[in-house]
Amino acid sequence: MKLPRDIGGKELAKVLGKYGYRITHQTGSHVRLTSSFKGTEHHVTVPSHRALRAGTLSGILNDIATYLEVEKQSLVEDLFG
Repeated sequence: MKLPRDIGGKELAKVLGKYGYRITHQTGSHVRLTSSFKGTEHHVTVPSHRALRAGTLSGILNDIATYLEVEKQSLVEDLFG
């Protein structure tokens, strides 16, 4: 499955709630999400733009997949499939 091209930062934050990510801080147009899904805290910064660039979204999902110890492709399918 390909990455969605029209997802915004706020939408991504909402979708990531499935894995315990919550908005904990906002500075300007960036929000910080924190999860303790795996027992340790994990922080991700997401730009709250209307549409995220493909590389930015890919980097965020790579980081989250590493934290969750799953393959990126299975994470994408679970979130957007």
